[in-house]
Amino acid sequence: MRPVVFLTLLMSFGALAQGGEEAGDWHRLVGILQYLQADYPSAVASGEELELEEQRSFIREAVLAARQLGPRGEPFAARLDGLRRRIEAGEDPEGVNRECGELVEGLVLAGGLSRSPRRPPDLHRAGELFKVNCAPCHGPKGDGKTEIAQTMNPRPSSFLGAEAMDALTPYKAFNTVSFGVEGTAMPSFSTLEEEDRWALSFYLFTLRQAACLEKPRRATLEELATSTDPQLALRFGPLALPCLRQRPPEVDEERSLLAARKGIEDALHLASEGKHAAAREAVLDAYLTGLEPVEPLLRARDGKLVRELEESFGKLRLAAENQSPHLSDEGRKLLALIDRARRTGAGQGDFWVVFWEAFIILLREGFEATVVIAALLAVLKKMSVHRAQASYVHLGWVLALLSGGLVFALGRSALAAADREWMEAVVGLLAVGMLLYAALWLNARANVRKLMGELRLRTQGAIGRGSLLGLFGISFTAVLRETVETAVFLQGLAVDSGSGTLYGALAGAAALLAMVVAVNRVGYRLPMKILFNASTVVLVATAAVMLGKALHAFQEVGALPLAPVRMVRLEALGLYPDAVSLLPQALLAIAPLLWLALRRRAAEPQDGLPSPSGRGLG
Repeated sequence: MRPVVFLTLLMSFGALAQGGEEAGDWHRLVGILQYLQADYPSAVASGEELELEEQRSFIREAVLAARQLGPRGEPFAARLDGLRRRIEAGEDPEGVNRECGELVEGLVLAGGLSRSPRRPPDLHRAGELFKVNCAPCHGPKGDGKTEIAQTMNPRPSSFLGAEAMDALTPYKAFNTVSFGVEGTAMPSFSTLEEEDRWALSFYLFTLRQAACLEKPRRATLEELATSTDPQLALRFGPLALPCLRQRPPEVDEERSLLAARKGIEDALHLASEGKHAAAREAVLDAYLTGLEPVEPLLRARDGKLVRELEESFGKLRLAAENQSPHLSDEGRKLLALIDRARRTGAGQGDFWVVFWEAFIILLREGFEATVVIAALLAVLKKMSVHRAQASYVHLGWVLALLSGGLVFALGRSALAAADREWMEAVVGLLAVGMLLYAALWLNARANVRKLMGELRLRTQGAIGRGSLLGLFGISFTAVLRETVETAVFLQGLAVDSGSGTLYGALAGAAALLAMVVAVNRVGYRLPMKILFNASTVVLVATAAVMLGKALHAFQEVGALPLAPVRMVRLEALGLYPDAVSLLPQALLAIAPLLWLALRRRAAEPQDGLPSPSGRGLG
């Protein structure tokens, strides 16, 4: 039987690797290491020479498989040589178990492997496949009690007992179904479609489960495929386990991330054919159609992971544009990050965790707009203008909040993917223009002595009809971008905990209101010149922040090129490590200083000419 099975394995390996696909090579090596990880400690404990020899054959096959991977497999081959020496001697079962697990993780990253299906498995079809392909040896119930099983050594596994199933995951089962097990009667089923092999692998875990009596919990396919039954029971509770295994749910955000994953795989394939322009477009499409729709939701849960994803997408896009030899390495890193997002992207959030996330989002997104509104109101109050003038400011931010509320009510579909990025970019640039207009408006009235003599008599003239519309525009654009983005973030958080999102948002709104009142009162008590100067600085600084965010949004939709530089990333300040956004921000930041210097120079008396006061320099 062993030569027949080995020949079957070689044929199945060839079938999986057809068409230039390398995934079969890497999955096969992962499968061998999974066998070693699970079986070597028990083989050492038993002390039986036959079992130890089987483990030695596995490690020799693993070393050979790593060398067949080429240059990318050499680091793994070197580590496997060290493992081989210990396994040959029957030593260090715990260390071998741990290092096999580490090697599996490294291989998944290096090979860009997916450890889960692309869609929920069809368990009904899997049941029919099980009857035809598996039941003759494992039995209709999966207990391994069949006549032919009595003649096999080793006997087929029972899928009902803890000994075989508690350490097994659907991904391990998938590798077994795909490649078989050398030295046993378990053949490869590589002739089955990949979806069918995944469905069979998931079906095995339903056989020992009780009836599903609860509403299925939210869990991603990545979690289900890479978790054992005890791990799922620990996370979701024992009563949830039957439903998780019998009714694998489809999570919206994972479906979107799977679309991103396929886009990156397509980009790598195009790049391997020399179609780098098409690869660059595939990366951009993968970002806009895969990551961008769920980016607010993921950012609310794990902002650091989203930053890593965005940076990785940018690096891969640049690699495609520059035809970099490191493109495939960048692509595999990105695939691993996407799968990490899939593993951590679902689940019912704790009330207080979601509460604080919503609270922080309100403060983070609303701070810039709040400071602008508070500064404007303080200036208008100090100028003693009629309340009707301040009402234009209030009308602007109220309408902006209503727009955000509409987006929240309609859900992420109101402004999805590229549409939201375009809106944020365009509104951001409009806000920059309005804030600079406000700064110039204040600076034009910075002559306090003249202003104080004319304000009470010429308030309307000083503000003017155009300025009233300007006040509305400043308030509306400054708040709109942040409001819509906040609404999308909160809509994503509400998936985890609606009540936590609601109360967290209300608490954040209350904190922002308190900030407005505080800034308004402090500003009103400041001397006129200090208040005007401080407000001008606030407006220009906010404009610089929004300019960076707007330009970055244009880059994300592919309207602007990427030009990365070495610098820290501070999203709250609109600072991104890219020259396309940093240079305009720097120019905007120093423009007021240059303007003041020119004004002072123009005001200085020229040599030989009298000064404005009538006195010469001498």
